[in-house]
Amino acid sequence: MKIALPQSLINTPLAHRGLHDAAKGRIENAMASFRAAIDAGYGIELDVQLSADAQAMSFHDDTLDRLTSEVGFVRERTSRELGTIRLNGTDDTIPMFRDVLDLVAGQVPLLVEIKDQDGAFGDGVGPLERAVARDLQDYRGDCAVMSFNPHSVAAMQALLPRTARGITTEGFEPEPEGISREVLDGLRDIDAYDRVGASFISHDRNDLDRLRVMELKAQGARVLCWTVRSRQEETQARKVAENITFEGYLPALAG
Repeated sequence: MKIALPQSLINTPLAHRGLHDAAKGRIENAMASFRAAIDAGYGIELDVQLSADAQAMSFHDDTLDRLTSEVGFVRERTSRELGTIRLNGTDDTIPMFRDVLDLVAGQVPLLVEIKDQDGAFGDGVGPLERAVARDLQDYRGDCAVMSFNPHSVAAMQALLPRTARGITTEGFEPEPEGISREVLDGLRDIDAYDRVGASFISHDRNDLDRLRVMELKAQGARVLCWTVRSRQEETQARKVAENITFEGYLPALAG
C-alpha cells in the first residue's frame, strides 16, 4: 500500500542535514542545526546510522573521521559512547534519533534517510530499520522515510506501513566500486518503486532530466531533489522537482 507524502514535505523546503553552518558552530545532523531549521520554519532532512547497541543515531557517514576527532565505524560504538563524541568545532555531540524526534515534535516536517548498511545496496538490512521504526512508532508529526537501498524501503513497508516511503535516487555516474552491474541498472531504473510501495523519490538535482524520473512523475510519483545550493540551482531544479533539499543559502518559504 502506498502512503501519500504529507503535503508539508512538498510545500516546505528541507534543510539538508539541518540548517548547518560550520562557521556559526552548527554542524550537519547536529541538534543546533535542527533547532536553527525549526526556528527558521524549514523542514529537516536528516540521516541515520546504527550504533553497536542497535540504536538509530543522527549521523551521515559510516565512519567518525570526517566530523569528529575520533576514527572508526559508527556501528562499533554504543549510543552512550557516541553521545559523548563532540562534533568538530562545537559543543554538540552525536544525537540519538529519538532525541531529535523529541526536539522536533511535529513543529516542522521530517525526511529521514536510512543509510545503506549492506555496503552494496543488497538485502543485508534490518537492525537499523527496526530501530528507526521503534523510534517513529508513536511520532505524530509529518514524516517520511527513504533510502538508496530498496531493501531498506521494503523493510520499512513492513515495519511502518502507514508512514510514507520513498527511494533516494541518482544516475550513479561515475559508477561506485563494489556494486554489481545488475544492482546498478536496477537502481538507475528505480525498478523497485512500486514493489516497495514508494510514493516519492528524492533525486540528484543534476540528473532530473532522466527519462525514468519523468515517467514516474507522469504516473503520480512526487519528485523531490538533492542538494540545491543556490537560488539559480533551485529555479532549474523546480522545473521538475516539487520540493528541494538545500544547503548554503536560504530559499523562500511558502507564503
